[in-house]
Amino acid sequence: MKRNNFFNRFVFHNLGLKIVSLSIAVLLWVAIASAPRAEVGFNVPIEFLNIPDGLEINSDSTSQAQVRLRGPDRAVRRIQPEDLHLVIDTASLAKVQPGERTFELMSGKLNLPAGVEVVQIVPSSVHLSFDRRAYRNLEVHARVLGSFAPGYKIANVETDPAKVAVVGPEKRVNAVDAALTDPIDASGVMGKQTFLAMPYVQDPLVRLARPTTIRVTVLTEKTK
Repeated sequence: MKRNNFFNRFVFHNLGLKIVSLSIAVLLWVAIASAPRAEVGFNVPIEFLNIPDGLEINSDSTSQAQVRLRGPDRAVRRIQPEDLHLVIDTASLAKVQPGERTFELMSGKLNLPAGVEVVQIVPSSVHLSFDRRAYRNLEVHARVLGSFAPGYKIANVETDPAKVAVVGPEKRVNAVDAALTDPIDASGVMGKQTFLAMPYVQDPLVRLARPTTIRVTVLTEKTK
């Protein structure tokens, strides 16, 4: 009697609906399994989260990885590169001193459609070097170019401000000699003329502490 009640309650209750649901699930599985399959590669940016305060990444490591996906052709083709994210969470480094660390690039962070799987991630890991964050004031050297009128030469070049603050990994900041301006074409200047230019640092890991525009004043004089 109890056995009959069990079947009536859990097996035969809404039996028609259960059969329909099962049929739909089987049809979907068959459709996915029999659909043309494709494999596509995407260049995905690597995002760094929770970098400890006071530390900077001090390595020219790749900022992208190639992710190869395989699955039903329609599902794979609908994926856009901007929908994919590879995340490196450095929260475990909160109390770690500057040094080198290796992080695995895990596919678990990718939100993929049903039936799509990760075939390969290249590189599979990223090796990073960390250094203390440092600030420094650097002199600004103006890059003045051009052909001057016959009998004229550059007498003086002034920059305002004369120095800019930069920030970055300590070793790299200490190795930089100066900030440069974009090239300034001073052709035809006779006397004094002021130009506006943007400064930059040649080391890509050293950056300006704040956006700054440089006023470059070029003074020419007659040659003797």
